[in-house]
Amino acid sequence: MNRFTLIFLFLVTWLSVFAQTQFSTLRQLLSVPLALSPALVCYAALTHGFGVTISLAVLSGLWIDSLSASPLGVSTMPLFLLGFTLQLQRHLILRDQGFAQFWIGLGAGAGVPLLTLGVLSLTRSQPVTGGFTFIQLLLMGLLNGVACPALFWMFDFLHRIFDYRPLTTSSFRTDRETVRGRQFRHR
Repeated sequence: MNRFTLIFLFLVTWLSVFAQTQFSTLRQLLSVPLALSPALVCYAALTHGFGVTISLAVLSGLWIDSLSASPLGVSTMPLFLLGFTLQLQRHLILRDQGFAQFWIGLGAGAGVPLLTLGVLSLTRSQPVTGGFTFIQLLLMGLLNGVACPALFWMFDFLHRIFDYRPLTTSSFRTDRETVRGRQFRHR
């Protein structure tokens, strides 16, 4: 991981939060906000360290809350829990497999909004829920499920382009001759 890919990760997160709140025509057409923050936190948790994961989760949650009508900090806790849980269990997850990335993204895309609704119900705010809420959670889960492997592919592509490949040096020289068997010295 170099600095460029890390900066690009935070920049994509900020742009996705901005796009989630500013492009209302697609959001009204699908009746679902285009929230890619759970997929980005999944990527960070499975590829980066603990500090990057938690920083991305907290900043993403604060960015979402600053541009929405929800109280500040409501979206931070579900994203933090997602990043923390994936970070703790990342040794058990097949993070290089596309189907695992899809299912993790699907679970995160449906679980984070569900946890956010739970946190909002504990506050004095009245979240808008109804019969269509289950379908919205399913659509957000599918969106993040599809986005998660795409994000892995995109960031791995950037990693291959901008990071240097370590040179593997060998102690074997091609111009060296190896003599096998017994050696007799002639006097």
